[in-house]
Amino acid sequence: MRKLMIPVLVIALALMLMSLFVIPEGERGIVIRFGRVLKDNNDIARIYEPGLHFKMPLFDRVKTLDARIQTMDGRSDRFVTSEKKDVIIDSYVKWRIEDFGQFYLATGGGNTLTAEALLERKVTDVLRSEIGSREIKQIVSGPRNNDVLPESSDSEVVTTEAAKEALEIDGERDKIMENVLTGTRESAMTDLGVQIVDFRMKKINLPDNISDSIYKRMRAERESVARKHRSQGREKAEVIRAQAELEVATVLAEADKTARVTRGEADAEAAKIYAEAYNKDPEFFSFLRSLKAYEKSFSSKSDILVLDPKSEFFQYMNNAKGAPAQ
Repeated sequence: MRKLMIPVLVIALALMLMSLFVIPEGERGIVIRFGRVLKDNNDIARIYEPGLHFKMPLFDRVKTLDARIQTMDGRSDRFVTSEKKDVIIDSYVKWRIEDFGQFYLATGGGNTLTAEALLERKVTDVLRSEIGSREIKQIVSGPRNNDVLPESSDSEVVTTEAAKEALEIDGERDKIMENVLTGTRESAMTDLGVQIVDFRMKKINLPDNISDSIYKRMRAERESVARKHRSQGREKAEVIRAQAELEVATVLAEADKTARVTRGEADAEAAKIYAEAYNKDPEFFSFLRSLKAYEKSFSSKSDILVLDPKSEFFQYMNNAKGAPAQ
């Protein structure tokens, strides 16, 4: 009897150990019995929370599934806009398992790669529809904000063509992401048993040929704006230069007028002094004027004067007393 007790105890211990299973933190478990998911009385898959649980040994098989939020960072894909132009969009999806039983059945045993492949197909189809109904400028731009307009240094509203075009664009990038999230959430829950938490377009690129044409157009627009600013600057410079020249001419004219008036008053005063001196001593005045005439006449050695020595011009040279020569 004792010999039979030992094998029985070993078998009982093995069966007890085989009936125990542990669900780690952050995961959930489902039990597969005879190839079918074990359900509760409401015909819903029985979910085992983290901790220690029991199962039927030999008949039950436990499948643990990650209950945390997963990130599906897919590859970049090419889409066509309403303008028949290509854009390359790189996006990601945040998702987690909501219905573990449905997820297990839909993915062929809880395969995460299969789930992401099916989920990526759903997201791509909705995103392709959204991109195909919009233009490039709507896809790459966010919501329009007309509350504040840029102003220049002189408090004039900037009205360049680029600024006007920027204000006229009603970007729908956020709306596209919201529509994709709404359009795939219900089908993902129904078909895969997963909840899509978030969808984002993290990068929007253009093919090289389109990028080059856009850059060239942007460069041409910037050059046009630069030429316009340069032209306005030259115009203002000419106005400022003309005003400065006018002010200079006005100042010079006023200075010349003042100088002429001063000079005329000085000449009149000098003539008055000369007249008074002549009236006081006419002989001395005549002598002084003759000396100045001699000084001006003989200042240059190359000048030649043909005069009669007895003329009145040499009266003070011929006669020391200043009497005219006979």
